[in-house]
This record gives sequence, C-alpha cells and structure tokens, in this order.
Amino acid sequence: MRLGRHNRCGVFTVILFILFLPNTSAKWFWESDKLNTQKSTPVWTTSRKLAFREKVRDLWLHAFENYMQNAYPMDELRPLSCIGRGPSDDPNDWVANDVAGNFSVTLIDALDTFVVLNDRRGFAQAVQNVINAVHSFDLDTRPQVFETNIRVLGGLLSAHQFASNSNHKFYLKWYKGELLRLAYDLGNRLLPAFKTPTGIPYARVLHFIVAIFTKEIHIHLGTAGAGSLIIEFGILSRLTRDPRFEDAAYKAFFAIWNRRSDIGLVGNTINAITGAWLSDITGIGAGSYLRVETERMDTGEVEFLDVWLEAYSNIMRYHRGEEGYWFRQVNMKTGALAYASADSLSSFWSGLQVLAGDVQNAIKSHLIFWNIWRRFSAIPEVFDLNTRLPSAWQYPIRPEFIESTYYLYRATRDSLYLDMGERVLNDIIFRSKVDCGLASIENILTNKQVDRMESFVLSETLKYLYLLFDEDNVLHSDDSNTVFTTEGHLLTLPRDLIKPSSPVRRQLRRHENLQCPAYFSTKHPTDPLDETYGLAGSIRTRQDTEFARLTVGLDENSLASLDDSAFWFPEGWCELPKIDIYSFDFVLSPDGSYTPEDPTPSPKKIYEVPDGYVIMNMTGIRAHLTSRLDGRGYDITRLGPFAVHTGQMIYLNDSNLNVESTEKFEPLDRESTIRLHFGFDPIESMSSFGEGPIDDLVITAFTSLFGSDPYSSIRLNQHKEIPVYQIDGDNPMGCFLYPDESFLGSMVVVARGECTFLQKLVMARAGGAIGVIVVSDDEHPINPTADKDELALVDDHISNATLVVITLSSGEALQSLLSKAAQKSVEVVMSMEKTDISTSYIDRTEQKRTGIRYIYVNNRPILNIRLLV
Repeated sequence: MRLGRHNRCGVFTVILFILFLPNTSAKWFWESDKLNTQKSTPVWTTSRKLAFREKVRDLWLHAFENYMQNAYPMDELRPLSCIGRGPSDDPNDWVANDVAGNFSVTLIDALDTFVVLNDRRGFAQAVQNVINAVHSFDLDTRPQVFETNIRVLGGLLSAHQFASNSNHKFYLKWYKGELLRLAYDLGNRLLPAFKTPTGIPYARVLHFIVAIFTKEIHIHLGTAGAGSLIIEFGILSRLTRDPRFEDAAYKAFFAIWNRRSDIGLVGNTINAITGAWLSDITGIGAGSYLRVETERMDTGEVEFLDVWLEAYSNIMRYHRGEEGYWFRQVNMKTGALAYASADSLSSFWSGLQVLAGDVQNAIKSHLIFWNIWRRFSAIPEVFDLNTRLPSAWQYPIRPEFIESTYYLYRATRDSLYLDMGERVLNDIIFRSKVDCGLASIENILTNKQVDRMESFVLSETLKYLYLLFDEDNVLHSDDSNTVFTTEGHLLTLPRDLIKPSSPVRRQLRRHENLQCPAYFSTKHPTDPLDETYGLAGSIRTRQDTEFARLTVGLDENSLASLDDSAFWFPEGWCELPKIDIYSFDFVLSPDGSYTPEDPTPSPKKIYEVPDGYVIMNMTGIRAHLTSRLDGRGYDITRLGPFAVHTGQMIYLNDSNLNVESTEKFEPLDRESTIRLHFGFDPIESMSSFGEGPIDDLVITAFTSLFGSDPYSSIRLNQHKEIPVYQIDGDNPMGCFLYPDESFLGSMVVVARGECTFLQKLVMARAGGAIGVIVVSDDEHPINPTADKDELALVDDHISNATLVVITLSSGEALQSLLSKAAQKSVEVVMSMEKTDISTSYIDRTEQKRTGIRYIYVNNRPILNIRLLV
C-alpha cells in the first residue's frame, strides 16, 4: 500500500543518509532494526503479561540496587563509571545543577514506585534510607525550582501519604511524619522564588542555605516550570494547613494564563520580572497543560476545568497539524506554523488526551511517536517532520511515550499497546542496560551511551511499563481522586481537605455534565447508516493507521514494518485522514446577512436561566463552536462574553429567525473543506531528476459557497492531475484580466485582497483557468460567499469553475513547491482526494424521532441549542 509520492521521497532521503554514515553507524542502525522486529504477534495471555511484568521488575531492581550500592546517598548514578553523581563544581553547569542538590534525588524520586511494585519491605527500607540521608535542605546548592518540585517535593509528599495512612497497605507504624517535615522545609526554601513583581517564580533558588537571590539568578523560565507547581504546592498547603504554598503557585499559574495571546495560546518562555514573552513561538510542551487537567481531577475545582477546556480548544485549533496526527510549533499570536517538528516530551500529550476523554484523537497523536520508535528503536529528542529525520539524536530513557501507551491501553484494552510495551522494554534492555544500571543514549544511531541515569527512569519510565503489564494492580480499580503527577508520583487530596464550592458556584454550575464519551473499538466491516454494525477490530486494522507510518518515513518494505504484514491485503488502501475544524467563531445573524459584532449584548438580547441561556435577539452575538468528543456534532461553548459550560443549553427564541420545517430540511450538498494533493508532474520530473517524483504536499483547502462544488466538478472529480500556476507580475491578486486563455485548463494561485473572491474567480475563468486557489493572509478558515445580485450576473460564467482558500502557512508551503518546480523547469500538478460525502443520516433520523430541531453547521448539528420559534 502506497500513498502517492509521499513515501518514496522519505525512503530515498533515509537511504542517502545511511549510505554516507560511517560503517559502525550503519551497522548499528540495521542490526537494531533487525533485532527488534517482531515476525509474529503472540496472544497476550495472563501468564505472558505476568512474565513481562516481572521482566520490568527485574530491570527496575537492577537499576535501583546499583544506585544504592554505587551512588547512595548522592543524587544520581553514573552507570558506566559505577559511581555516584552530585552537583557540579561549575556553577554554570545547569544540566547537572538543575537536578542535583545533595539530597538523594534518585532515592526520593523512586519512593512510591515500591507501592506500584507492591514491595512493602522495599518501601519501608527506602523511607528509612531517606530519613537517614536527608536531614534538612539547609544546603549550599542551587537547583531548579521546577525540577526540585516535581522530583523531590512530589516524591516526599507521595511517600508520606502512603506511610501515614493507617487504612493503606503501606502504612508504617514507626513513621512519625519525617517526610512531611522535610517537604515543609523544602517548600519554605522554594517560596522566595515567587517574590517577583509578577508572582511568576524565578527559575532557580541561588542558595538553599539562606534562600536568597542575587543578580545571578535566571529570570527567564519555561511556562511548564513556572505554571506547573500547583499540585505539589497545593497538597503541601492542605497537609500542613499553611496556605502560602498553594497561594503562591495559584498566583503564578494564573499570572501565566492571563498573559495568553488574543487567540488563547501561551508561550514557551517568560520573563519572571516583566511578564513578557521571550519568543512568539510556542508548542504543546510538557508540564503546564498536564497540571491543569490533573489539578482539576485532584481538587475538582472548576476554574482549572474552565482553563483546560479553553486551552484544549485553542490547541486543537492552532497546534494540531491539518491531518490531525501531530502537534506543531506555531506563532502564539497568529497560529501560523513555525516548526514542523515533534519533540520527545510532547509524546505525553496522547496520555493527557485520554485523561480528558478524547481517546480517538489520542490514538492518532500517539501513532506518530509509535512509528518513530519502530523506526529508530527509541524516540529522539527532536524529530523533523519535513526531512523525516531526527534533528537531536539523544534518548535519555524518557517516560512520556510509555506513559501515554499505558493510558491508552487502560482506555482501549487493545493488545497493540502491549505489543508496544514489549518492544520498548526489549529496546531499553538492548540499548541501555549495563553492569551498573541503565545508561542514557547520546546518539540513537550509533548507540553511544552517556554516563548518566536520570531519576525519572525509576520514578516514571519503568513504573508505567510495569503498570502496563500488571492487570491486577490495585491502582487500576482505585476510583478516588488519586493522580499521577508530571514526575509520575501518586498524590491524592483527602476528602476532608477538599475545599467545597461556594453555594453561588454550585447554583451556577449545577447542570454541568462532565461525563466523557465511552470508547468503542473500530468495526469491520462498517455501515455508514448503522454505527453498531460490524465486528470489533484492533486499532492496527484501522485504515488510517498507515498514514502515521508514512508520515515519519517508515517504509513498508523495511524490516521494522514486517510485523504489519499480517494486516495487509492487496486490495487495501491507506486512507488519508480528513478532519473537521475543532473550534471556530462566527457572528450570528437571523437571515445570514453580514452583521457587525455586538461585543456586549444587553439582557434584552440574551439572558441567563438556571440551565443555560435564552437568546431573544441573535443579531451580532459572537458564538464559539467546539467539536464534541463523541463526534456527534458541535457545542456552543461561548456566547459573546458568556461561557457556556458542559451540559448547559441555549434556547433560541428570536422571532426574526425563519426556521424551515425539519421535514423539508435536506443535508447540505457542499463540504466546507477539501484535501488537495500537489506534486511535480511525474513524467517531467522523471526526465529532470532521474528518479520518480521527489516531492509531495497535501493541503486542506476551504471551499467557497459559489461557483462549482469541487466534489461535483467533472474536471476535479476525475482524479486527474491538473497544472497549477502562480500568478506573478502585475496581477498577483488576480483582480485583473489575464492574457487570453493563458492558463487554459489549470488552477491559478493568487493572494487574498484588493478585490472580492468572486472577482478573482471571474478573472481566472476568463483566462481559461478551471479554478482559483486563494492564499489567505492569516491562519483562520474562511468559506467565501458572494452577494446575490453580483452572483446572478456571473453565475453562468463561473458555474464550472471552482474557488478554494488555503491558510497563509499552507500557501507558503505551496509557493515553495512552485519555486522548486520553476528552478527545475517542471510543472506542479494538483489532484483532489477522493472521499464520500457525509449526510449526517443518523443525527437527522434522531432529530425526527425526538422532535428536537437543530441548527446545522458544516452538515453537523449544534447539540446544545434548542429552537423555540
């Protein structure tokens, strides 16, 4: 199964790369690939899962016992030298000093892993070892606030909760709260970091011994570190009845959130003194978004739920790639693409999507990283999705990917994730296991090792691997508010320490419904008119899983793909993903005409009722629509200045609204988006390059509501390749007449502006073109419309011509492809993705059955609106 020209270019690049590597590098790459490729997939019986669980336990004990024998009480183990590692004497060695503080980091970080391993004796001994080695944090070291918080403060609090709970299996009768006292001491030494004008903490405490700051202190820090202290600091405050920690972390979190851009994105790095963003580039990162959702789960406090829902909507709108599988780095002010790369930390995102209830999107985002792992037997620190090669080759045995794998297995129970765990475990053993522990990897191609074992290997990576195979672990049946923190520590907020919501807040939000949709496995065969039809199948049998493999450059003929061969058949195909826009805004109008926005609608227009809002006059009210996680349609989540919470309803009672009978209502016959494929003309490129096609581009375009429907256009729907030309010279916006039929039978690319969309199409059609591709000046979706009177004058002339709009970043990619073609004197050609038009048959059948009338957008219902007129 191949996907146009997309695959060959990636394979050709990889082959060239391997050929020019030293022999040892190429030898490692192919031998590791061969060693770890599974020729078959055995059934996951109970005994087989237990065998792998014990294999993980043995590996964990190998690493931990070597730390205790060769490094304790120092912070970390040097597994190649078999000695310990503490802070560096070089004050500028932040790599070492950010984590190491002379307080047995690895031991503290690993404490609650004994609980997961069900090792009571080991837990008791480890707690005693911490008490013996760490008497206080009165130390002349300068660790990073974020790392110390997640590894040390979190580890102490988690172990304290287990050791002090008389109702728990790991209760220690002799324990007298020593770990909590250490945590309180540590918290007090971290608090001065928050003494900034903004409340955003400094990156580091200069000297724990006096907890003071000087001009040496770094004032720039990542938002993940600045805004993600809320869980540990919150638990510390609740347990000690000292509100200072929670108050400081709460203030820091919202100091960052309130500085989000106009499109709702936060940056990566911020100045703690001024609150200014250091760069406009941002990604999903690791830490802060996780803390929002886990804090909401732990405390139940609704302000974190509100932040999460808004943040997730904006991320899915701007960060998610147009195919729906990976999350890109973008400009936080415009949403424009900045870098097409995937970093290893971002593999946590799939697990967070599971926790939030969006399992289907989690499956897709996780497949990108799984196929990177299959290709390299590790996940490099940074992977470039343009070159399909790593741009940073290290692998420090990070936990994020296996954490997401664990969550996805618990949500889907699909054995594919057990297969992933087996592969990851075997690769870690083969790559990293040495006589004195587990070594990080400096270069995944040569397998050059580093003399360092990060503490998160014991606190997270192997913990999640163990849980993946341990079906009977008590954590799987724990229905409390216990959460895994960023560092994999188990923390809970006892019921007596939960702050009750105020009566006013309970009244306002009593109709909320916070249930997540249930996961249903893929059905084979499928029936578009009956979603219950078919037999349940594995995720690996889905037709869209192939896309992730091709995206990262994993060729179907490589050794790493042989384990897929059982799921291939000659008549199969790789289904190109097609996604709907996750969220968008529009201004309401009763008759569809242009209406200026009313930013502050009066109570005469909209007013609140116990279970939502009533709209008496919809004119000018801005509505924000968000896709529902169950895939059934949209919910309005904001009306002007008012937030619409999950479960609330909107009652539309505008007498100016002319609603047709649902019996007469027919599905819209035009899709709002279309997938277009661009590449070099195959015949010309073969003669120019000597190898087949060398480039390929897939773009989601937005269709216009006038002219020919691209899905019904005879020329476009023949799936033939149509020439594409850039309009240069004096007419870049396509607003003037072209030379007579100079673009006969082609698509022309023009810029937005200077004239109407309709005029651009009329001018192009006069020049013989069959359609226009308009490059927008921003990243917002737009489906162009035209004035009825103007359209009546030219409708016959443009009835067989098509206009589509693409975003600014997509336009830049297309223009780059056109420039390459011009340099090589070849043409760029375009074809349209073949697809089936959805009819929302099931939703409309339900509408007739219940008598509820819905408003439809993009052929999908808005489900939290009720029409009263």
